[in-house]
Amino acid sequence: MSYSTIKLERGDDGVAILTLNRPNAANSINEVLAREFMLAATACDDDPTVRAVVLTGAGTVFCLGGDLKAFGAAGADLKGKLKEITVYLHAGIARLTRMNAPVVAAVNGIAAGAGFSLAAAADFTIAADSASFVMAYTNAGLAPDGSSTYFLPRRIGDRRARELMLTNRMLSADEALDWGVVNQVVPAAKLMDAALGQARRFAQGPTLAFGAVKQLLNASFDNGLETQMELESRAIADMSATHDGGEGIAAFLAKRKPAFKGN
Repeated sequence: MSYSTIKLERGDDGVAILTLNRPNAANSINEVLAREFMLAATACDDDPTVRAVVLTGAGTVFCLGGDLKAFGAAGADLKGKLKEITVYLHAGIARLTRMNAPVVAAVNGIAAGAGFSLAAAADFTIAADSASFVMAYTNAGLAPDGSSTYFLPRRIGDRRARELMLTNRMLSADEALDWGVVNQVVPAAKLMDAALGQARRFAQGPTLAFGAVKQLLNASFDNGLETQMELESRAIADMSATHDGGEGIAAFLAKRKPAFKGN
């Protein structure tokens, strides 16, 4: 499929690169980008050869959030238009969150609004040392979207999430690392090398087990202890019946490196 605001590249190494591709508009999210993001995320989810995804932005900005210029042009239709855009955006985020393959965000510049939300939703986030993060929604009189009210409190705690959303405090890359928003900060020139390196390591790993980790952690804040332990019990038993579960145990006993196949 061809896209006009997204680039989706799939390599032989099991890594897909999903690039927000509106550099002249700071990769801001309009109706077209939101819909294409959903379609690209679905394509990754449906492709068994994709075992890790790198999410990044074209140019010098990761994503400036919603396209306020397009919002202003929508006039009286904006309320309905925002419901449509968020349906697409949220479906894309749900696909990336629910699929087994880990998602590595490579934040190459400012991540504002929904751009911050995308960075927070990723499983592993690497920021360039020149990157910065700001919620920005209430600056425009709007409320957060893009899963930020779900993921940010889980990543950094309620107090800090509230501070970011109510005050629109901007975090530098180093502050984002200190707060737990990102996993790693690297020089800007080395960002994609770092992100691709991490994604390739994930792609060589036990993909189904990674998916189980994602689902268990996403459910952990909503379940009681016994429910969560039952989910853990079922997950570890299910993983033991996969190729990779058997291979991991056999490799440990033979004191060799496992050869995971992702199934």
